[in-house]
Amino acid sequence: MGARILAKPFIRWIALLGLCAAYLQGGINKALDFPSALGEMQHFGLTPAAPFAVAVIGLELGASLLILTGFYRWLGALGLAGFTLMATFLANRYWEAALPERFMLANSFYEHLGLVGGFLLVAWIDLKEPHL
Repeated sequence: MGARILAKPFIRWIALLGLCAAYLQGGINKALDFPSALGEMQHFGLTPAAPFAVAVIGLELGASLLILTGFYRWLGALGLAGFTLMATFLANRYWEAALPERFMLANSFYEHLGLVGGFLLVAWIDLKEPHL
């Protein structure tokens, strides 16, 4: 019985929503507080900050919507996989940090690699079985 419940389309959609949750939240927060989005871009040395902030907002929200609607799901998943991989190497450079910050950054680094893997799996499944 449990397998039948897990095979339901709404469970898959909830799983996809879980994968996209941080990106939806991040995109909405950045859009609603653009000065803070600019500050985040500047903190990571991305200049000019405004175009980077707009691009990140568009990618986080747009790719998430592609994934959740199933319209070019593979493209949204690849977009968030690439973005997450780049952001991980930009923001979680644990090998450069001193203890105890190194532990937190290392955990975040590898958690984000897990998200990259999840998005690559979504893209692979969508390209292999696009009817799902």
